[in-house]
Amino acid sequence: MDLIVNLSGTVSAIYAEAIDLATLGTLNVRRASHVEPDEHGGWSTDLAPVGGPVLGPFPYRSAALTAEVAWLQLHWLTPPA
Repeated sequence: MDLIVNLSGTVSAIYAEAIDLATLGTLNVRRASHVEPDEHGGWSTDLAPVGGPVLGPFPYRSAALTAEVAWLQLHWLTPPA
């Protein structure tokens, strides 16, 4: 699990239960995407909540979730410059 700490001490992460994030302070959890099925049985990842694209369709939900995390790690969860 990657934790990005900016200069003000704010921590950003892709939520997981590997670390009890509440031990770091008050949490502000927000949705980064919506992984939803389509009418053809495929799955898409809509990253609009963080200003991202729609990814997919993928044949399996697990593939959509993997693509979601990969996109967030590359484009959203970035260390401060």
